[in-house]
Amino acid sequence: MNVKQFDQLDAFLEAMAPVHDDIQHEMATRAADEGFPIIGPAAGAVLRQFAVATGAERIFEFGSGFGYSATWFAPALPDDGELILTEIDANEMADAETYLEQAGYDHLITYEVGDATEIINRHDGPFDVVLIDAEKEQYVECYELVRDKVATGGVIIADNALTAGDMDTAGIMDAVIEGDTDPALDATAEGIRRYLQHIIDDAGFVTSVLPVGSGLAVSVKHNG
Repeated sequence: MNVKQFDQLDAFLEAMAPVHDDIQHEMATRAADEGFPIIGPAAGAVLRQFAVATGAERIFEFGSGFGYSATWFAPALPDDGELILTEIDANEMADAETYLEQAGYDHLITYEVGDATEIINRHDGPFDVVLIDAEKEQYVECYELVRDKVATGGVIIADNALTAGDMDTAGIMDAVIEGDTDPALDATAEGIRRYLQHIIDDAGFVTSVLPVGSGLAVSVKHNG
C-alpha cells in the first residue's frame, strides 16, 4: 500500500466514524489547538465496540490525558460499572473530571493521579477491557502488570501500534517484519516494536492490529 492509499484509507475510516457529541467536540478542538494527541472518533468507535462486545463492567486505562478515550468507553458500561482512569498530570486529570461530569459519566469513573504502573497494583481484576496509552517505553511493563487481571474473553487494546515517535506507519511495519531492534527507531517507536513482538509471542492472547487512528493493537484473552 503506497502513501496515497494510506491517506485514502485514513480518510475513509474518518468518514465512517461516529460524529462527536458536544463534549467530545470541545475536547477534540482543544486537542487540535494544543497539539495534544487523542485517539480520534474512528479509533474511539472501536473502543466502544469492544466494550459492548465484551459486555464490559470494568475498564482500566493506562494513561487517560484529559479523558477523551473515556467518553467512548463510558456509554457502554452499565450503571454500576467502573472505568478507572490514570494520569500522572494532576491538571489533566482535573480537566478529565470536569469533562466527564459535564457528559454525565462521573458516577462511573474512578480518578487516579500518579504512575499507572503503580496504580494498577492497587486494583484487583477482572477487567473486561484495558487501554494502554501511556509512555510507549512502558507498554510491555503495562501489559505484564495487567494480563493476569484480564477476564477470559477480555481485551487489551494498545494505541499507536502503527505510528509512534518519529517513526511513521511504514517504518513501524518494517521494524516488526524484520523482528530485530532497529537503531533507526527512536525510544518511543522501539517501545512499540517491542510491545508488538511481545504480544504476538503470548499464546494466551490472540492479537491483531487495526489500522484506525494511529493503529490499535487488539489482544483478546482466550486462556490464562
